[in-house]
Amino acid sequence: MGTRTSEPSNREVHLIAHPHQLVPATPRRFQSPHQPTVHTQLLSNGRHAVMMTVAGSGYSRWGELAVTRWREDPTCDDWGTYIFVRDADRGTVWSAGYQPSGVEPDSYEGTFFEDRVDIVRRDGTITTSVTVLVSPDADAEVRRVTVVNEGGDARNIDLTSYAELVLAPAASDTAHPAFSNLFVRTEFAVDIGAVLATRRRRSADEPSVWAAHLAVVEGDEVGPAQFETDRARFLGRGRDIRTPDAIFNGHSLSNTHGAVLDPIFSLRRCIRLAPGATAHVTFWTLVAASRREVLDAADRHRDSAAFDRVSTRAR
Repeated sequence: MGTRTSEPSNREVHLIAHPHQLVPATPRRFQSPHQPTVHTQLLSNGRHAVMMTVAGSGYSRWGELAVTRWREDPTCDDWGTYIFVRDADRGTVWSAGYQPSGVEPDSYEGTFFEDRVDIVRRDGTITTSVTVLVSPDADAEVRRVTVVNEGGDARNIDLTSYAELVLAPAASDTAHPAFSNLFVRTEFAVDIGAVLATRRRRSADEPSVWAAHLAVVEGDEVGPAQFETDRARFLGRGRDIRTPDAIFNGHSLSNTHGAVLDPIFSLRRCIRLAPGATAHVTFWTLVAASRREVLDAADRHRDSAAFDRVSTRAR
């Protein structure tokens, strides 16, 4: 008697081809930034990639190029794209994640989803949450910071981004970071409120690369927008990323751009929160092969609806 075989139905083939539809993804949740081992999450659209740790550190890459500077250091874990939070009236400072300020929060939760990273922390009567996504449609990453005032007094809160720029292969930056910095030039696009950076090509074989950084505010913004592209001015003499002069001493950013010796992306927005109020500040970093392309991408992402579009598509 011969063996009888049967072909699977179309429905069965479809289900087997898409197993992720049958087994829901399980988020990884951490109640503290202090873990025995470093846990990370990688977000990518196939070209632009972001790696993040539970404490909020990590790197950004575009193809073979490092967009931001990062070193593998599980002890300090103080390399990445950061958001500083400062109470402008009281002078207290912390971070949207645990890094880089290292200030202990009253409560902390980091969650790794398939499409995003969420970090929520509470410091006194202020709760901040940051959501990190990579756009599936553009070479862009976004960090949306939500600030809630749960106290009975109005608060003026400064949000300041910070990232060290590379725009070159990570190996060459690791070997000669000071030399690598010499080829990066920054500028400020006044019409769209974005900081731009490009790397001067050393040969015809080097790819052209441009990056843009902009912030979108949803809430009661006070004071002028500020930016910085010079790391030395941001940190100040004898200081490091944990206690930068521009943050802890409340100095205004210098709005410096051009051929700086140590390039960074930094934007500052100040929001006023009434008791019980909520505000959002969304920081975008975009990369493209030309100035025109990166300006077009920045222009498409400078409205408040852009985050919702990217969030829906990434999900």
